[in-house]
Amino acid sequence: MVKRPTAVHVVTTQRHYKGKTYHAHLLRRSYREGDSVKNETLANLSHLPDQVVDLIRRSLRGERFVEATEHFEIVRSLPHGDVQAVLTAMKALDFENLLGSRPSRERSLVAAMVAARVLRPQSKLATTRWWDGTTLPGLMGVQGATEDDLYGAMDWLFERQMTVEKKLAVRHLQQGGLVLYDLTSSYFEGSHCPLAALGHSRDGKKGTLQVNYGLVTDALGCPVAVSVFPGNTNDSKTLMPTVKTVQSRFGVDRLVIVGDRGMITQTQIDQLEKDARIDWITALRSPAIDELLKQGHIQLGLFDERRLIEIKHPDHGRLVACRNPDLAVLRTKKRESLLQATDKLLQKIVRRVAAGRLRSASKIGIAVGKVVNQFKVGKHFDIEITDQSLRCSINQERVASEAALDGIYVIRTSLTKDQMSAPTVVNSYKRLANVERAFRSLKTVDLHVRPIFHWTENRVRAHIFLCMLAYYVQYHMQEAWRSLLFFDEEAWTKERVDPVAPARRSESALTKAETKQTEDGQRVHSFRTLLGSLAQIVRNDCRPRQAKQSPTFEIITTPSPEQQKALELLAVISA
Repeated sequence: MVKRPTAVHVVTTQRHYKGKTYHAHLLRRSYREGDSVKNETLANLSHLPDQVVDLIRRSLRGERFVEATEHFEIVRSLPHGDVQAVLTAMKALDFENLLGSRPSRERSLVAAMVAARVLRPQSKLATTRWWDGTTLPGLMGVQGATEDDLYGAMDWLFERQMTVEKKLAVRHLQQGGLVLYDLTSSYFEGSHCPLAALGHSRDGKKGTLQVNYGLVTDALGCPVAVSVFPGNTNDSKTLMPTVKTVQSRFGVDRLVIVGDRGMITQTQIDQLEKDARIDWITALRSPAIDELLKQGHIQLGLFDERRLIEIKHPDHGRLVACRNPDLAVLRTKKRESLLQATDKLLQKIVRRVAAGRLRSASKIGIAVGKVVNQFKVGKHFDIEITDQSLRCSINQERVASEAALDGIYVIRTSLTKDQMSAPTVVNSYKRLANVERAFRSLKTVDLHVRPIFHWTENRVRAHIFLCMLAYYVQYHMQEAWRSLLFFDEEAWTKERVDPVAPARRSESALTKAETKQTEDGQRVHSFRTLLGSLAQIVRNDCRPRQAKQSPTFEIITTPSPEQQKALELLAVISA
């Protein structure tokens, strides 16, 4: 009897065995034999991947497959995901409306520069060349922008700085709330800016011109305003202008200003106390603490039972004295190592003098000065210099006197006990670490505000303000991504029950750091590596190969679950 074939097809069968389901993919041929339809198995395809089996099934149904490149070509591929992430955050923050309520070319350029500063901080010329290789200019409508266009937008931004900062103050500062303030500096490349001056370099760049700038944040470290001062301006002299700005221009009449011991000195306190609407929190310097110990106002024996003591002092007002024994041990060890290192170097000079290789008091003094200034412990040494001799020894009494202060710090405030408890006062002062975090990000880790290349005063101010706005965006992105980054999710916003005890990371943070994974098994990132992961989402511009003049169409990489979660977290940011 003649077999008449009817069709070749793929059949998928399944069977259950001991609670498991097994699938089998079989290539079969159906044919007629007389009046009967029969099947013949030609091959077992179960060893092939499912997608290959699916292609065979569709081909047998008559579908025609061709190489994608036979009909379409990719004209250009641009990194897109990291740009999308920053712009998503800026949209959630209503950032463009923060810059100005009316759309304009300048507003778009400033927003694009802020996004570029978060993604790839560099000079304005380099920025215009870099962003042409991303989707940023197309999405922001700044295609073809030149370096001069960016400088013009910076001038526009400088004129609007106070308006923008006032909007930020309305968002983040509260009447009677904490206002954190600190000052730092950055060095210049060049010598023509009126703000450039020699001063105390916090960058360790001795002999370079610099500019000082003070950052105002809310209690959590969210930036609100930045003020720029000449590089030789003393820290404390910047405080009162900043306070007056917060009151008069931002409309925050009642506030608690928090500054370090070099910022809020007695002179500034005398001025602050003239306004009953202003309270303050600061700390005492070491000489003042030493004087309190000598006068008996602070007794070390009281710290045996507790870490925190409240004191009412006739000159300093309300004081909160704290002693951290762990910090005391660390400082003792550090001092001892520095003393030994300095003494070792001094003994080398002693041997040179004794051998006659170094003579005259002036030359010996210069050599000794370089050594004692290296580790900043020269005050603990007794040094006698003559033209032909050098004697050096450690003054143990001075060492012991300083060691008595190890681990002790004293917080000073105008707030009464009814207004703020002692633990909260200490926690509030320690919030200055949030400003230090901002400075680290601005200067070294992410945004690279330095070195400053601008020459005119207004451009320097605009550059620093632009960097602050970039940190504002980055700050909210990091907060939204806290679960994906190496951040301690439990400790950042909570007040510590024992503010004097050393800060310790939570168990969840330690687990995340050890396993390098989140709770749902995803990789843990730094801010930069997560942006790098998102940059792998690419926008491909495609077109038909046979129609060169036809318009292109876009195909964007499908985000991975990790990338999708990162983008979703940014979309729900609340300013």
